[in-house]
Amino acid sequence: MSELLENPDFFLLDQELSAEEIALRDRVRAYGQEHVLPAINAFWERGEHPLPAFKGLADLGVVGTFIEGYGCPGLSRQAAGLVAREMGRIDGSVNTFFGVHSNLCMGSIYMLGNEEQRQRWLPTMAKIETTGAFALTEPTHGSDSVSLETSARRDGDHWVLNGHKRWIGNGHAADVIVLYARDEADGQVKCFVVEKQEDGEYPQGYLPTVIDGKIGKRAINQADIVIEDLRIPEENRLENCHSFKDVNKVLKATRGGASWEAVGHGMAAFEIAANYALEREQFGMPIASYQLVQERLATMLSDLTSMQLLCTRMAQLQERDQLTDAMASMVKMTTSRKALAMCRTARDMLGGNGLLLEYHIGRHLTDMEVVSTYEGTDSMQALIVGREITRISSFTRTRS
Repeated sequence: MSELLENPDFFLLDQELSAEEIALRDRVRAYGQEHVLPAINAFWERGEHPLPAFKGLADLGVVGTFIEGYGCPGLSRQAAGLVAREMGRIDGSVNTFFGVHSNLCMGSIYMLGNEEQRQRWLPTMAKIETTGAFALTEPTHGSDSVSLETSARRDGDHWVLNGHKRWIGNGHAADVIVLYARDEADGQVKCFVVEKQEDGEYPQGYLPTVIDGKIGKRAINQADIVIEDLRIPEENRLENCHSFKDVNKVLKATRGGASWEAVGHGMAAFEIAANYALEREQFGMPIASYQLVQERLATMLSDLTSMQLLCTRMAQLQERDQLTDAMASMVKMTTSRKALAMCRTARDMLGGNGLLLEYHIGRHLTDMEVVSTYEGTDSMQALIVGREITRISSFTRTRS
């Protein structure tokens, strides 16, 4: 097998990585191949969370990614991107669990909590002794999550929350859920931490239900959560969240994870397609010997290389604090489109075998449908870039 099929890096970008980043890349890749890949298809087909596959995840030195201290590694943007890439290269569900737990939930506590709150929750989460969830999206507020309607009312030394959250990864099972709600007193968004009680149950008024019938990311469960007079102590309100601007700080800090994951899915699609083409014979020849197949593989590698270049540059700009919203949107839009197209091409190249989980590409294809939707749909990313080009916002229109 050629080196290119083992590590599709046509423009030698990994040569620019430090020895520590190379070791990190290889460590995550080996973990995925040993613990996740042998088991993931069975869990994916059943729609179950592969908890046994997480054995060893806490020992990789990646949980908490960009967070410094509290048992977290303080990774660079490039290193954090490599983690998402290599996890996506193995499985999207595992990467989603990791991103929700490690980046969105822990990131909210780290950036918006006070020191006591960080010490209270982050160390056990860094060891995955407790797991986290991030409850922002609502049934009627996805792309416009800034308009969230879940309410919070101060009542003595507690807050009373009412509302509805949906598509909350691990929201039915997490030990710690950061939940965003709008303060009735000033209309501003605040952040609260919901904890499981000592008996393992959620407090009264937190009512999660697993969303069934998904066609992608089946090995990570999302919850629909009804919130009815849920009482949260004041000490569980993250002290430094005063408005949606603070929520955006968390989203900005974790931005780019979906783009790196898309690269991982693209790498997997290329590897699967190229290896299959070399092994599969039709009309007495490996299908890799046919012109049409070679053109497809060349196009896939070209698309993959452009995705890798975009994400590498994105990480550089993030480190310099020069990445704009429009830049991030262009990267998300481009990587999602190209990775999804690559997965579709690979699935087609495998013919009927591409429909079988044992060949893995069907899982990557449907998981990429999810990646194209979360952290901003393709259309929303295009509108952000379009606004940058024209200086005209087309997000809202006055109803007639």
